[in-house]
Amino acid sequence: MEEDLFSLAAGKQPSQQAKNEAGSQAGEPQESAAPVQPGKTEEDVRNRVDYLRSELRRHNRLYYEQAEPEISDAEYDALFLELEKLEKAHPELAEPDSPTRRVGGAPLQGFNQIRHAVPMLSIDDIFEQRDAPVPDEELVEFYNKLVKALKTETVPVSVEPKIDGVALSIMYRDGRLAYAATRGDGDVGDDVTANVRTVRTVPLRLRGDDWPDYFEIRGEILMPYASFDKINAEREAAGETLFANPRNAAAGTLKQQASAVVARRGLDCTLYQLAGDDLPFTNHWESLQKAREWGFKISDQMRICRSAEEIDAYIAHWDEARRELPFPTDGVVIKVNDFGVRRQLGFTAKAPKWAVAYKFKAEQALTRLDSVSFQVGRTGAITPVANLEPVLLAGTTVRRATLHNAEQMALLDIRPGDMVYVEKGGEIIPKITGVELSQRPADSRPFEYITVCPECGTPLVKYEGEAKHYCPNQGGCRPQIIGRIIHFIRRKAMDIEGLGEETVELLYENGLVRDVADLYDLQ
Repeated sequence: MEEDLFSLAAGKQPSQQAKNEAGSQAGEPQESAAPVQPGKTEEDVRNRVDYLRSELRRHNRLYYEQAEPEISDAEYDALFLELEKLEKAHPELAEPDSPTRRVGGAPLQGFNQIRHAVPMLSIDDIFEQRDAPVPDEELVEFYNKLVKALKTETVPVSVEPKIDGVALSIMYRDGRLAYAATRGDGDVGDDVTANVRTVRTVPLRLRGDDWPDYFEIRGEILMPYASFDKINAEREAAGETLFANPRNAAAGTLKQQASAVVARRGLDCTLYQLAGDDLPFTNHWESLQKAREWGFKISDQMRICRSAEEIDAYIAHWDEARRELPFPTDGVVIKVNDFGVRRQLGFTAKAPKWAVAYKFKAEQALTRLDSVSFQVGRTGAITPVANLEPVLLAGTTVRRATLHNAEQMALLDIRPGDMVYVEKGGEIIPKITGVELSQRPADSRPFEYITVCPECGTPLVKYEGEAKHYCPNQGGCRPQIIGRIIHFIRRKAMDIEGLGEETVELLYENGLVRDVADLYDLQ
């Protein structure tokens, strides 16, 4: 996830604990419309702002709390940027609890909570725009602001690949791991000490004897591609739902109540920021090299750059070389190296002026669409899914991609047999972004969307204002019934222990349950 930032012991804390809620992503954000348009009334703008806030909060819950994202990071960022523009253009609509003013994700239930000594904030993003071998304008602008503010010709900055994992804060006391906490909502996180202790790259006891008595270090819990592929192969063999990507797999693993399960899943951890009350360091590079001596895993790819051209060359290198890394990355983090200079630059209302995250464009691959199948959700919503010739994309093999709904399929004019472009913006669920018409078969015919439920044969309906089609047979459609029961037993609902998805399916297939009430008649 986005790299967390915090005030160093000798510096001032930011005056406002707020930051961009957007999740990490590797794609270019969609361009939103200007916030003020002719013909738009104040009520129209207010309604749009209320809608955007509601949607962003919903997607934050899906992503951070349930690890079940519905949209890609690029789509999320488009909503976020539109809201941000509207709030800037209409300051009278600003609210202190807007998604643009705080770090997203409430603490997970089932864990004890820990209040962070210093809020876990994030940093601003620069999205890759360049189509030529020259530095992005935003990147040059960021560096020039540093030079101008400091009235110098060069400002040394640290640069390193941005790991796509789960933000973590770890406290050490007397050289031993005291506790570990997730970001949570930025102020309060989940106590995941027991699970983090199982991660082999997190030292339980530090080497040497020159560490501070009490200090904090922050970084990313991640799942390497090798671990991800192994786990998904095991889940597929067991008939379980596959993880969408390594980041979600890492997040889901940290949510496990049983640390023994965590220990088997091959998590990794890279640390990127050190803080405490008695740190004898003057800069970021020096502090992390010492942390490496103490036993922490620090990025081997971190470098010091002294110009916008050097930064851009580093970015260009890792935009290609990241495919050779054994773990997911989606950009490059750039931070002023000198701690004193950081304190001098300070913070804006919501982010540090001395750091930025450069986000790569989403990766694409070209492959053949073999067929289209249809899934029925617990609400009866029909989701078309593209079955693809396997293709390697963003470190994982993609065989399926969401097509969203009939309108999206018609917009793409997608047909079985087409060569299609597949994208994983932010390494979320793959989606098809276009068709290579030059390779379309001569006998190709437009796709005809289904008119009856693929599970029960009931004619589909499409409600006003809805993009999806629905099966209205709630009481007789198998996946709807099973889906509602599974939703009912989950931890965030009735939290019924010992009853999983596979067991529910077996009970249904054997005629023992037909609705949630039947669960209470089981002998």
